[in-house]
Amino acid sequence: MSTNPPVSAVPVGDEGVPDARALRKILITVSIALMAVIASVTGLNVAQTHMAVEYDASQSTVLWIINIYTLALAALLLPLGALGDRLGRRPMLLAGLGVFGVATVVAGLAPTAEVMIAARVVSGIGAAMIMPITLAVITSTFPEEQRGKAIGVWTGIAGGGGILGMFLAALLVDVADWRWLFLLPVVLVIAALGMTLKSVPNSRETSAHQFDTVGALVSVVAVVGLIFVLQEGPERGWTAPETLISLAIGLIAAAVFVAWELGRRDASLLDVRLFRKRGLSGGSLTLLVVFGVQAGIGVVLFPFFQAVLGWSGLLSTVAMMPMALAMMASSGLAPKLAAGIGARMTMVAGITLAGAGMALMALLVSVSGGYLSVLPGLLAMGIGMGLSMTPSTEAITGSLPREKQGVASALNDVTREFGTALGVALLGALVSAGYRNSIDDELHGIPQGAADTAREGVANAVEVAGSTGSHAPDVLHAAQQSFVDGWQQAMWAGAAIMGALLIYITLRGPKNTPPAVADETDSAEAVPVG
Repeated sequence: MSTNPPVSAVPVGDEGVPDARALRKILITVSIALMAVIASVTGLNVAQTHMAVEYDASQSTVLWIINIYTLALAALLLPLGALGDRLGRRPMLLAGLGVFGVATVVAGLAPTAEVMIAARVVSGIGAAMIMPITLAVITSTFPEEQRGKAIGVWTGIAGGGGILGMFLAALLVDVADWRWLFLLPVVLVIAALGMTLKSVPNSRETSAHQFDTVGALVSVVAVVGLIFVLQEGPERGWTAPETLISLAIGLIAAAVFVAWELGRRDASLLDVRLFRKRGLSGGSLTLLVVFGVQAGIGVVLFPFFQAVLGWSGLLSTVAMMPMALAMMASSGLAPKLAAGIGARMTMVAGITLAGAGMALMALLVSVSGGYLSVLPGLLAMGIGMGLSMTPSTEAITGSLPREKQGVASALNDVTREFGTALGVALLGALVSAGYRNSIDDELHGIPQGAADTAREGVANAVEVAGSTGSHAPDVLHAAQQSFVDGWQQAMWAGAAIMGALLIYITLRGPKNTPPAVADETDSAEAVPVG
């Protein structure tokens, strides 16, 4: 039987776990480390035009600079999370912070796009070493009665931290220079390094079995293939040869991974049979949908704020803050609610609110209504996503034993990344399709060249409207209204998806009790490490 794994430098109580003050320091430390990773996912979005100009780079190159970080992060989460379980979670966290910090400094100073892309790849590797360990430290260190609250803090930062990071990045870009946006993660890394050395205990898995190298490599191929499709499909085309080839490689590798893991029960990277558990399958599906919706909402909100309402990038980011703050607050309240009405009913309440928020935005959004027409939906979505994320994360980590928490945490993170990529691709495509279908009937009498440009997107229409003379007001009105039409189509689709998820969780969700980490007696013993 494993024990909670203190180290000698961490004060412990009578039951062999760190005392309240030590636990608080541990939570602050892993939260700071997580925030550094999350802020780097979204921060560069606000600097796309600056990078294009400075590097004389195409839009495709700029998107690669942004997306390659997420691709490397998602691909390596599972194998590096498993290695953290074996090698020790604190050493892996320290190494990850070091790699991530150095790569972030290089990215901030990168003289060319090629150097920037390379630095972003290494940053993604470091992030994949950090992210699963932050949650694994919580689930393997905190006693059961305090674990839910700590996971609530973690999920709040994971969900709302990206928006907070984007706000700070936009502020730095506006008041200084776009390269200064790398300062935030570097400062966070330095703080997390110092606090990890002082405050974070270590634990690891001991196993007689060799590391599942084949499973790790196949999982990397599967994730890279599938994430590449979701990231590049909208840009290259869903039927482009490279998109279809990547899809085929990803699906084949995923099938091989499942078959391989089924044949290696005792030494597998991830026992896929565990997905028969309601907690693991229900929690994973919920996070996939919730983070997909959150990411997709970001794709449609910024064009609405900037092209329809005419706001700056910084003001547009500020407008997202109510959803982020509502999400972070409700993530912290979710454990208390789950203790009262159960984990499944808390997830049901959250999914219902999130779906209602999307429906509200579909019903109320209008050009004339402006920001107030979307604010009620944003708040409902933020509260709903926060309520559903914490019990979902607990359900996933509670399905694997304590010594496998690096794998459990990595699975949680991979699900988030897949959901994010899927949501951006799906909702973005729905908005674009709705926009094009709507604006086609509104451009009669507009010069052909300007009309073709306006069909490409609402931002293009706003830019070209000035060259159409007396037609400018008509082009602007058509583009703005067409975007709202596409927005409504995407929101109704999202609400329908949330409705389907609601039915599934109601019927097949996790047990309606607060989940605990699985019994360790079925796996190798976790041992404290000094």
